[in-house]
Amino acid sequence: MGIFDFFNKQSKVDPEEFSLRWLEVDMHSHLIPGIDDGAKTLEDSVSLIKRLNSYGLRKIITTPHIMTEYFRNTPEIIRMGLKELRFALEREGIDIQIEAAAEYYIDEVFYEKIESGEELLTIKDNFVLVETGFINKPQMLLELFFAMEMNGYRPILAHPERYHYLIHDEKLLHALFDREIYFQINLLSLTGFYSKSSKHFAEMLIDENKVKLMGTDCHNHRYLDMLEHLNQSKYYGKIQKLDLLNRTL
Repeated sequence: MGIFDFFNKQSKVDPEEFSLRWLEVDMHSHLIPGIDDGAKTLEDSVSLIKRLNSYGLRKIITTPHIMTEYFRNTPEIIRMGLKELRFALEREGIDIQIEAAAEYYIDEVFYEKIESGEELLTIKDNFVLVETGFINKPQMLLELFFAMEMNGYRPILAHPERYHYLIHDEKLLHALFDREIYFQINLLSLTGFYSKSSKHFAEMLIDENKVKLMGTDCHNHRYLDMLEHLNQSKYYGKIQKLDLLNRTL
């Protein structure tokens, strides 16, 4: 081996092994089969959860969509799907805790659910995961968060880094900061999976210490294929040091 070969060998640093053991709990995914745009079959669900388990997670809180126009799920539908999934995991000998909540789409129907006191599926005690459309800000956004809080719920805004209206509306962003709305970032955003703008906005939120939770938002194996590149992100070490609520769930 020549001298230059020696220095080249010395300069090659093995990348840090990918793991989610530090996260402990994934609180955003779509793993109940056949009820939204996530896992299609029970076999898909089990296969995805087996991979997530291999990353070192101790618990999954899966969150099927509830959307008026597309995914008219109810707590009963989701609980039935969870029960079936738990039986399948037990049969396969996959030892991981799994619970279910929901990802609620913010619209007038959801506002009515809040006002009428209809049951919502929560994460832990009173956390409720909510999402909006990606382009336009809901007119009722701040009013709905207020109504949720008045009814004892703590809103978690799913993947704010993906909302184009929020990226370009600094006033709204700071209004959400002032209201101390919990922000949940998708881990895949840090890989550039969605877009460069989402990646940069997620990094900014991390730098500003505004991220309270993180999740995989796993829908299928393509998500996990890309997720396994997360350790190549310059933020991989940084996010492991965040004081995330995931570990308390």
